Parts: sequence; structure tokens; C-alpha cells
Amino acid sequence: MSVGVLAMAYGTPRDRADIAAYYTDIRRGAPPPGDLLAALVARYDAIGGTFPLRAATEAQCAALQAELDRRRPAGFRVSLGCKHSDPRVEDGVAGLAAAGVDRMVGVVLAPHYSAYSVGQYADRAAAAARMHGLDVTTIPSWHLLPAYLDFLAAAVREALAGLPPGAEVVFTAHSLPARIADSGDLYPGQLAETAAAVAERAGLASWSVGWQSAGRTAEAWLGPDILAVVRDRAVQGAPGLLTCPCGFVSDHLEVAYDLDIEAAGLAAELGLPFARTHTVGTDPGVIAGLADLVLAR
Repeated sequence: MSVGVLAMAYGTPRDRADIAAYYTDIRRGAPPPGDLLAALVARYDAIGGTFPLRAATEAQCAALQAELDRRRPAGFRVSLGCKHSDPRVEDGVAGLAAAGVDRMVGVVLAPHYSAYSVGQYADRAAAAARMHGLDVTTIPSWHLLPAYLDFLAAAVREALAGLPPGAEVVFTAHSLPARIADSGDLYPGQLAETAAAVAERAGLASWSVGWQSAGRTAEAWLGPDILAVVRDRAVQGAPGLLTCPCGFVSDHLEVAYDLDIEAAGLAAELGLPFARTHTVGTDPGVIAGLADLVLAR
């Protein structure tokens, strides 16, 4: 019996020439205005003209495959499916169906659930699976996975050692439109639960929750934004600020630009000592924890 594992991720442009098509897909088929497209191109250029998310995601899929092979040789087949770039979620499902799997487990490479993110991945995977006469069960979230919390706590302790005593830790995730809070979406609460659990493990005296990488639309997005947090702590004369981007699992654009360049640059300008923690990447403990979740399904 073979189980298909559909690892789902946001997606990324392949190269500079693909940015416009990628951005158009995010905007549900509406081409971006020239200024927004230029701003996104400039952010990729600022991190060296690289597109690291695809390689990072493929490495995570390979690590999960290797861990599942170790547990149950030839029992699982991992396939990637992306929301906004190739291979799509539907492509990943089709590939697993063609490989002859009996059933599928979906795992999203993002820890926190939102109906607007993980929920959409799960819906697309289920619809695609039905077309092939298969069922797929998507793991709803893993924001309290012990191995993930342990990784973050260790990363926080390590990074704090390089900042002045008393530095605050702010736990961040990708912002979403503020209207999700009115619908009772789980996303803000799950970020707070992750932050509280890590703060307890790391013995933090000063910590908070913030948001980053909000979309460039007219509506309100979840806050406070990390740049507002940097400005506020600088005004308060805080000894330092450590960002733990716990909503992200690799060093892609929202980390490499939004934190390492934009937020770090603002902090330097304001004289606020600033750092961020490592992201999960292919940490063996976290990958093993995700394998546990797959096996439990």
C-alpha cells in the first residue's frame, strides 16, 4: 500500500522574467500596476536577484521523503504542489495519482491555519483528488508541534546571546487582511499560542506578537507591523529587538528582504540593536515531527 504525501507551499517566480506572471496569479488574474510590479522586482533584486523559495521548498520535500523512507521504506511518495506557481497543487495530486498511490495526506509548509491560506490549499487538494477518485486528508496546522517549538526556543536563545540584555522578542507571521479576525479565523490565535509556548520554553521576560509583509492593498491588515514595532521600541529606548519569524519556514523574500534588509535597515537608522532567528529549513527534528504527523494520518 502506497501513501501519497502532498507537500503544499505558496509558490515563487522561477526567475526575474516570471515575476509578472507570478504576481498576476496572486492577484487572481489581474496584472499588477506598474509601480507595484517594479517594487516587487526591486525587492528580488535587493536580495541578489535570487529566488530562494523553490530550492528551499524542494529541499524540505526531499528531507521529508528521506525521513518517511527511513520509517517505512517505499511506503510513501512525497510530491510538491504550489498555490501560485508550478507545479500547482493540482499537478502534485495528479502526479501522485499517476504513481498509483492508494490515498493522500496533505501537509502545508506553514505552521498556522487560516481559512485564507491552509484552508484554501486543503480545498484545492480535495477537489483535485476527487477528480482522480482519491481522498486526501490535510493536516490542519502544526503550530504547537513540539519539535517546532523546541527549534524556535533554541533559535531564540542563540540569537538573544548576540543582543544587549533585556532585548525584547517579537514573534511574527505573514499578515492577512484584518477582516479575518471578524470571521473567527484561527490564524491570529494560533500565532499567539506559538509565541506563548516558545516564550515559556525559552524563559522570556519580554516578548510580543507582530505581523509583517502585508499586502499592498487599500484594506486594513493585521498589525502591529514589524516596522511599526521597530519604530516604537526605538522611541521607547528599548535595549534591543529580536524578531522570530515563526510563521515562515525558510529564508525566502519575506525574511531575506522584509526583515534582513527593510526592518534591519530601519533599526540601524534608529540606533536599535536588531536581529532575527533562524528559520526551520530542513531541521531534522522538525522534519521528523512532520513525518510523525503524516504517519498519524
